Amino acid sequence: MSSLQNVIRGPCWFFVRSVKSSTWWDEHLSEENSQFLRRLIPEEYNALANSKLCPLKDEPWPQQPWVEGSLRVGLIAVKLGMMPVWTKSGERHVVSLLQVEDCHVIKYIPKEEYDGKSAALFVGGKVSSPFSRSESLLQMYRDAGVPPKQKLSTFKVSDNAILKPGTPLYAAHFRPGQYVDVTAKTIGKGFQGVMKRWGFKGQPASHGQTKTHRRPGASGPGGKPARVWPGKKMPGQMGNIYRTSFGLKVWRINTKHNIIYVNGSVPGHRNCLLKVRDTNLPTRMEHNKNPPFPTFFADGEEQLPEDLYDEEMFQFSEPSIVYS
Repeated sequence: MSSLQNVIRGPCWFFVRSVKSSTWWDEHLSEENSQFLRRLIPEEYNALANSKLCPLKDEPWPQQPWVEGSLRVGLIAVKLGMMPVWTKSGERHVVSLLQVEDCHVIKYIPKEEYDGKSAALFVGGKVSSPFSRSESLLQMYRDAGVPPKQKLSTFKVSDNAILKPGTPLYAAHFRPGQYVDVTAKTIGKGFQGVMKRWGFKGQPASHGQTKTHRRPGASGPGGKPARVWPGKKMPGQMGNIYRTSFGLKVWRINTKHNIIYVNGSVPGHRNCLLKVRDTNLPTRMEHNKNPPFPTFFADGEEQLPEDLYDEEMFQFSEPSIVYS
C-alpha cells in the first residue's frame, strides 16, 4: 500500500532560496567605516533636534480649551521598578516608577484616514538605532524632525486635542491625583501547566495517585457532549501578551527626570516600554478634569517645581510629628 501511495503522489521536491535580495547595512563596510557611521548618526540627530528648522522649534498648532469628553494623547514610558510611599495618615502604598524618555508625536492621522470616527496620533518613545529601520519608516521620522524610536504606538484623540508632529511629551502631561491606564506586554513564562498557569490545586501526593500529581484531571463532560467546551483551562503558553491595568492613581511627578509614580503594579518586566493614557473608567474620570491640555509645553508660561505630590502623600521634607 505504501509503494502504491508513493507512485500516485510522485516525488517530493524542496526548493531552497539562495539568492539574497537584501544585505545588512554594514555588510560591505570596513570596521573603521562602521564605527564612523555609529558616531556620525547620533551627532546628526542631535543637531536636527537643536536646529531652528526642527518642528520642535516652530509654533504649535492652535490650542483649544478642554471640554467634557475630550480625549488626550498618551505617553510611551519605560518601567524602572517599584518602591513604597506613605500617606499623611500613615498608610503604605507600593508604586511603579515610569520614566518618559524621548517621547515625541510622530504623525497625525485625520479621522477620514483612520476610522471615520476619531483622529489618531503616532507617538514614539526611546531613541533607537536607525540602521535596523526601513526607509519608509525613517522618512516618517525625518518629516517629524525626530530620531527613530524604539516603540511606536497609536492613540485616539478628539478634534480639540490634536498635536503637531514633532511635539515633545513630558511626564507633566499627567498631574498627581489623576488616574491612568497602563498597557504593556506581560512577562513571558513559556509553556506552563495548569497549577502555575491557572492556580489549580493539583491531585494528592499519595493514596493511589501515580504520575498525576500536577495534572488537570478530567477535561470535560463525556457521553452526550463528547467534547471539551471552548475556553477550558488547560496547559499552554503563559504570559507574553498585552494586558492593561486600569484606574491607577498618580501619586507623584518628577519633572526633572520625567518620572511618573503610579499606584500598584503594571504589566511587563523592568526596562520594558509601555503605554500610559488617561483612564476610561467611568468612576475615575471625574478626577481627570482640567488636565494640561492638549499637553504640557516646557517652553510655555507654566513653571513647575521639580516634584509634584498628591495632596494625600506624605513628603519626607515635612515634619512627621507636630506638637501643639
